[in-house]
Amino acid sequence: MKRCSISIPSNIAEGYARKNKKENAHFINISFGSATELETQIIISKKLNFINNNQWEKVDQLLLEVLRMLYKYRQALYT
Repeated sequence: MKRCSISIPSNIAEGYARKNKKENAHFINISFGSATELETQIIISKKLNFINNNQWEKVDQLLLEVLRMLYKYRQALYT
């Protein structure tokens, strides 16, 4: 979970630093993949009772917000 959590902002930063829309979009796609990987691990954590429902709801809402932002950013790069 730590690895994919760190990967999300790291790839955003690397893509932005490239100053090229195509490369930036590539790194946003990687960030999006890391976010969905994290989403899967959070679901597994809930199913295995490592986190309770209240914790899951908070984390899930934050992650959905991140996924929405990445999706919109990616859309803006492709236009």
